[in-house]
Amino acid sequence: MALTDNLNELGSRARALVENVRLVIRGKDAQVEMAIVALVSGGHLLIEDVPGVGKTMLARSLALSISGSYCRIQFTPDLLPSDITGTTVFNQKNAEFEFRPGPVFANVVLADEINRATPRTQSSLLEAMDEGQVTVDGTSHALPRPFFVIATQNPIEYHGTYPLPEGQLDRFCMSVTLDYPSEDYEKLIVESQLEEHPVEGLRQVLRADEISRLQKAARTVSVDPDVLGYAVSLVRATREDEGLSMGASPRGTIFLVRSAQANAFMEGRDFVTPDDIKAMAVPVLSHRVIPASRSQGLNESRDAISRILARMPVPVL
Repeated sequence: MALTDNLNELGSRARALVENVRLVIRGKDAQVEMAIVALVSGGHLLIEDVPGVGKTMLARSLALSISGSYCRIQFTPDLLPSDITGTTVFNQKNAEFEFRPGPVFANVVLADEINRATPRTQSSLLEAMDEGQVTVDGTSHALPRPFFVIATQNPIEYHGTYPLPEGQLDRFCMSVTLDYPSEDYEKLIVESQLEEHPVEGLRQVLRADEISRLQKAARTVSVDPDVLGYAVSLVRATREDEGLSMGASPRGTIFLVRSAQANAFMEGRDFVTPDDIKAMAVPVLSHRVIPASRSQGLNESRDAISRILARMPVPVL
């Protein structure tokens, strides 16, 4: 009972974060919740959509709601890896080389329009996202904890974009799209910004050390063996689906289960259900698979995951 009470109390903190971000991002409740799930599960978030629909604002609102360090990196074709990770310089005063950290050394890093940088620069985030450290001139430097990357990208058919390689896409816990708002919400968005942008009055609802507590608490949510088997079967089915040329990796299975734990935790439960797995399957797996016809893109990937979900037997607990 004490454990459940503690999970409920911590889960309410995560839900408060969701409600705070929704004050700025109107009409996209599901996407906001997925962003917080990615944070609580200890992963990273990829937001893909056309320009101007609120990708950057979602990232900024989430960062402002957290009392931690924040840095925005604008990815451009001339950006170098050292512009992200930092560099070693010679200090003439003490005649020694010293490391000067780059903007990646923050609790929340917004990698804005990540697919406008060259593949070499994109890859500079791989070690940071996977291991929580960067290596410069043979020396490893630990990043602050928690460390959360929110990357935004424009559709790959837009001019001046470089598709993210499969290895980097696999580092993201999940991907979401915002889409255009409905007519009513678009009016509401414009009205809310006539005098001042609502993000300017956004308050902080969590401290950085609380985020680490939420992440640890979510990992204690129990996963029934049948539910775990269901998650594994879903991922393995992506490797055999005729509509996909490449299925999801074991890292996808790990993030599917962790995000399901985070989802259950945020709903005040200390156990994962098959519905948690089903709710997380599309955002966690769609960017990890490749359609047989590459021209179909992310929409075909989502359709394939939904098709697999529809035919996969659901365990009864």
